[in-house]
Amino acid sequence: MIMIKIDPKEVAVGRLHGLLLGAIGPRPIAFASTIDENGEANLSPFSFFNVFSANPPILIFSPARRVRNNTTKHTLDNANATKEVVINIVNYDIVQQMSLSSTEYPKGVNEFIKSGLTMVPSEKVSPYRVGESPVQFECKVNEIVALGKEGGAGNLVICEVLLMHINEEVMDSNGGIDQHKIDQVARMGGNWYTRANQAMFEVPKPLSTIGVGVDSLPAEIKQSSIFTGNDLGKLGNVSVIPEKSDAIEFVNNHSDIKDKIREVNQIEIHKFAKQYLDQDDIDTAWNILAAK
Repeated sequence: MIMIKIDPKEVAVGRLHGLLLGAIGPRPIAFASTIDENGEANLSPFSFFNVFSANPPILIFSPARRVRNNTTKHTLDNANATKEVVINIVNYDIVQQMSLSSTEYPKGVNEFIKSGLTMVPSEKVSPYRVGESPVQFECKVNEIVALGKEGGAGNLVICEVLLMHINEEVMDSNGGIDQHKIDQVARMGGNWYTRANQAMFEVPKPLSTIGVGVDSLPAEIKQSSIFTGNDLGKLGNVSVIPEKSDAIEFVNNHSDIKDKIREVNQIEIHKFAKQYLDQDDIDTAWNILAAK
């Protein structure tokens, strides 16, 4: 593997910005609605965004200073002036309208109107909500932290959620948000986005008990050319490795497995076990490995 070294102080800000965005993603999008001191609405997306606390509920997004001329964006100016913002979640249904709203329209131009999105009055703050957004957060701005004074410098807008609005169509039967129904999108590098529910996969959380860890796996498994790091992580996330006697009993009770691993070499055993790892059947994979 050949690694290219980049010293941030030795490259142009624009190039560094592109490299950062290309490497760090997907990034959720804060579709931020604000108003200025005259009550004029503004709407703009920011992909420097995430949730940072549940108690109190804190969201942070960062409108960066423009690289080309070191000016600030209307969203930042408005947040400074009014200390209020609505953060709307972007799903696939509105991704094109969201992108259109990012156009650098002159001050006073209403991006809701330009992008064809619905202005919905908020209940606890003055900025409008995006009616088409599946989840909307009415927020007060607790603090704004400037990270620098030059073009490209971020400004952390620390927002406390006062009220959430959730479209009931994206809820599941347990009162949570269905990750398929919400259909979120996120920013990648350049012009690229990702649609979350087209490529979701589950990773079980580590055991409540202590997993044996990759370091406890037999050397022939750790050094196998068949298993990936993800495979080893799955194998290490068990509380105990099966005893050989128990594994042999398991295999003898499954004739299809018994026939498959009879008189095959270690590589073939690993390939067979990996088929079960790929299906997240860790128990069967371990019994295959431990029986030989």
